[in-house]
Amino acid sequence: MLKVLAVIPARMGSTRLSGKPLATIQGKAMVRLVYENAVATELFDDVIVATDDERIRDVIAEAGGRAVMTSPDHPSGTDRVAEVAKKSAAEVIVNIQGDLPFVNHALLAPLVGTMVSELTVSMATIAVPIRDRESWRNPNVVKVVTDSNGLALYFSRAPIPAHRDAPDEAVEGVFGLQHVGIYAYRHDFLLRFTSWAPTRLEQIERLEQLRALEHGVKIYVARVSEAVLEVDTEEDLARANELGGDIV
Repeated sequence: MLKVLAVIPARMGSTRLSGKPLATIQGKAMVRLVYENAVATELFDDVIVATDDERIRDVIAEAGGRAVMTSPDHPSGTDRVAEVAKKSAAEVIVNIQGDLPFVNHALLAPLVGTMVSELTVSMATIAVPIRDRESWRNPNVVKVVTDSNGLALYFSRAPIPAHRDAPDEAVEGVFGLQHVGIYAYRHDFLLRFTSWAPTRLEQIERLEQLRALEHGVKIYVARVSEAVLEVDTEEDLARANELGGDIV
């Protein structure tokens, strides 16, 4: 069996929610909930929090988990994940955002399953249907379109696909696909990916995954029926506390 490692990058700097990893949900730090729920899926051989802040490390250690101190100079969470991956023998690395406190088995299983069964896939991610017009138009909601084999054609903050004859209408109740920012990589590909300089479309859209597409790398998109709450603002945090009783 392939060894699968989950890495949760977590840093204190956040423009919209100060100290986000340690924000509390039902009395627990958010990064701890992400860690515990990732472990509870039983999909991974190991789960590690990658951070540059001793407070985050200590919270995970107190919970009996494993946190690794990484460089404070990484430009992205992916680079932080890659630093941990360099010292791991795992063949598959899953990057789980530290602001997904309700991450669960249903969300992650299709992603991990793809990497285990489809050995030619170098990189994979997740998408869910967009069923409301507001989200489809929202530039903070990243959209993805795929080919008939589930491979990403493009990611954008724009509302894609754009229906020429009915631009504001859903097709069979779905406007498009929302990209969920969880990724799985082959170990060697992750190290290669993070060695590449940011690309033109990546910089225009501010979407790191476009770097892979611009290099001709295919990204498999696993579809799931529902996303989980991403905590990015005070309003999201309040909503997370309302949902706290549903923590897995």
